[in-house]
Amino acid sequence: MKSAVETLNPTRVRLTVEVPFEELKDSLDAAYKKINQQVTVKGFRKGKVPARVIDQRFGRGAVLEEAVNDALPKFYTDAVNEAELNPLGQPEVDITELKDGETLNFTAEVDIRPTIEIPDYSGIEVEVDAVEVTEEDVDKAVEELRERFASTAPVERAAEDGDVVTIDLEAKVEGEVLEDGIANGVSYTIGSGELLDGVDAAVTGLSADQEATFTSELKGGSAAGKEAEVTVKVTQVAKRELPELDDEFAQMASEFDTLEELRADSRKRLENMKQYDQATQAQERVLDKLLELVEVPVPEKLLEDEINTRKHNLEHHQLGQMGLDLEKYLEIQGKTAEEFDTETREAAVKGIKTQFVLDQLVNQEKLNVNQEELTEHLMRRAASSGMSPDQFAQAVVEGGQVPLLVGEVARGKALASVVEKATVKDTNGEIIDLEDEEEDETAEAPVADAADETPAEDKAEDKAEDKAEDKAEDKAEAKAGKAEEKTEG
Repeated sequence: MKSAVETLNPTRVRLTVEVPFEELKDSLDAAYKKINQQVTVKGFRKGKVPARVIDQRFGRGAVLEEAVNDALPKFYTDAVNEAELNPLGQPEVDITELKDGETLNFTAEVDIRPTIEIPDYSGIEVEVDAVEVTEEDVDKAVEELRERFASTAPVERAAEDGDVVTIDLEAKVEGEVLEDGIANGVSYTIGSGELLDGVDAAVTGLSADQEATFTSELKGGSAAGKEAEVTVKVTQVAKRELPELDDEFAQMASEFDTLEELRADSRKRLENMKQYDQATQAQERVLDKLLELVEVPVPEKLLEDEINTRKHNLEHHQLGQMGLDLEKYLEIQGKTAEEFDTETREAAVKGIKTQFVLDQLVNQEKLNVNQEELTEHLMRRAASSGMSPDQFAQAVVEGGQVPLLVGEVARGKALASVVEKATVKDTNGEIIDLEDEEEDETAEAPVADAADETPAEDKAEDKAEDKAEDKAEDKAEAKAGKAEEKTEG
């Protein structure tokens, strides 16, 4: 086999491959064997039909097609390895010449990882929010805890904002009560916004056994998105009663004996949260600065695939779970379709560039991932997915996603190494020293997002051979499809 590489642009090449016919022998033998198992010829036992008879009855073209379909992925892979390419996505294969007994020639165009030169990044400087916890912040945190320990007591009066009412609901669309439009004994806090739009105004001022009717757009169920006439009946009004802010409350709501100790712990927790946010902010802003320094060409096909993947996931998974379509989502967001497309494209470009640059840093700095780092990352991902570590690990292994997780950890380490050399100041002008432990906990957040944002590339690399075979099937059928009966590869 002979192969040559032509660079079409910084992210795409064309492979030209010439295969002597004798190198197709194994695939031709396999083709005859496969066809033998699929056809029946009178006078011959199944599987024992001679090759010449198969050629006569079903056409030599059918055999050639099957052989090419079988051999092409291997020749493509050999050519890629010989040229030391890093292909992205599926190749576009074109069989340029197929002469029986002489030669097989084909071309394969494919996107490749661009060559990236990363300049000195030690001079990166970024500014992040200062970690400041005010008395008002502590008051708010303690008040939220107090709210969680509130009790309710029934009252004989009209419902007011903040009251907890027990209500029955009935929804009608076009005068018909929906099968799933009846709910009884629903507990609802007025002003929480957890039910239908308009319910707060409807129940405010009602006493027990009084009802009101209002119109609202249904958020879920069989008539999601439709306008409904909703009747709401109040069966009970209860007043929320907050516990006194004293040492007794501290003992009830926490492990502390005094309110002062509880407030001190709340302050510490808020400081830790803001330090976490500060570290994450530093990661994101350093990453942005790094991307500004590096020229990264983006393969157009990879970008198109990524944009389509993002849109598909949003429309068919995220919005579907919320009972929304894209049009309604854009209306809620106050965006036009053009603005949405622009933002999606920009985010996809950033995700792809991030992965390319950090992967280059991983190779450049020779960063490795050990078992302990992978396990810690897996446990964090499991927690965020709502699965147990064992369940998540099993799903990762069964899905062949271990390399993806390794890549996430490696990219996190690469970004952490850049942050370590950067100058990070807060809004007060103070230099921030991000400790290693904090970096490890936060570095992977933006990097994991970037990895998730480029599934098109990762999936494409795993499936390149399959796609080459699919392309070969189509092309060979056009070139050699003169048989009376074809066998599909």
